[in-house]
Amino acid sequence: MNVAKTFDREKHIYRSDYFAEIIKDTIRFFNGTPVHCLPPPEKFEGAGVYALYYIGKNTYYEHLYNINRLNFVQPIYVGKAVPRGWRQARLQNASNELYLRLSDHFKSISQTDNLDIYDFRCRFMILEDAAADMIGTVEAALIREYKPVWNSCIDGFGNHDPGKGRYQQSKSEWDMLHPGRRWAEKLNASPFSLTEIKQKVSSYFENE
Repeated sequence: MNVAKTFDREKHIYRSDYFAEIIKDTIRFFNGTPVHCLPPPEKFEGAGVYALYYIGKNTYYEHLYNINRLNFVQPIYVGKAVPRGWRQARLQNASNELYLRLSDHFKSISQTDNLDIYDFRCRFMILEDAAADMIGTVEAALIREYKPVWNSCIDGFGNHDPGKGRYQQSKSEWDMLHPGRRWAEKLNASPFSLTEIKQKVSSYFENE
């Protein structure tokens, strides 16, 4: 068994034009998928990647309304849903993780005081079999491409109820900006003021 005695970083870098083209192709396909209300009208099987789009008139996201009212081009959030058993390498294609994730977001948004669920749309791409290994990569590529405000500026939208005994953590920026999730109301106060968070969002769109 040969063990290297010197270190050459270049020998550890993977480069492939084919890989880069596959990522571009997945984004092209994703952007061509149908747009649905949130959640989609039918329960379906599969895991994959999704985006949420905002078309409402909340003053925080006036920029998104102006962009998306004619066509859905700028997500407010991008996320993924991996197959059941993915973390233990025991993939199960026959699961509905993607639909459940979108349904969870429907519940989160519906509970807020200042967002209307009817102002949201979604599109998604199902990745299964060998393509399921690409889920995290495609999600990261879409976030880099669009820098959605709920991914790149405001944290906490994708959080889950931490469960009993774990409510000592701080409330997220998203829950400060959009109060109402019942479990989030049990958390400690955020280290940031609402004014600071609003300014953060304003600055984000000013630099777009």
